[in-house]
Amino acid sequence: MTIETDRLTIVPYSAQWTPLVLAQTYENGPELENHLIGLAENPALLHWGSWLVIRKDRNIIGDIGFKGLPSANQTVEIGYGLLDCYQNNGYATEAVAALVAWALSRPNVKTVSAETSMTNQASIRVLEKIGFKKATVSDTFIHWSCLQTDVCK
Repeated sequence: MTIETDRLTIVPYSAQWTPLVLAQTYENGPELENHLIGLAENPALLHWGSWLVIRKDRNIIGDIGFKGLPSANQTVEIGYGLLDCYQNNGYATEAVAALVAWALSRPNVKTVSAETSMTNQASIRVLEKIGFKKATVSDTFIHWSCLQTDVCK
């Protein structure tokens, strides 16, 4: 399974991608390693965990993914992060929009949710551009949702 956009290739992370990750010394937090551990325990997590965001020049620029299988109410939560040097180029918006569209095309997903801190303006802009709506707001976090019926792009 591969998702292609104009500038990106987005692939579910599995051990087959580890050589590229190591060759590029890609490090953006513990998500990839944790995903491989979870995948070994439950292969159904392949598409519902970490995905690599790769530019067409084969450089890994970030990772994106879901925080587990769709819930009983058919919701998945998305998370994402790009390396600092690739931020502010529209890559996050492009990647998140593509993965949200993929998720909402699955028969077992009706809602994609996200969470941002109140101070993460870049992430807030990404979600707003795609069409996510604020679901709840607290002193520190905003919870977002995008329904199949929304115009998330």
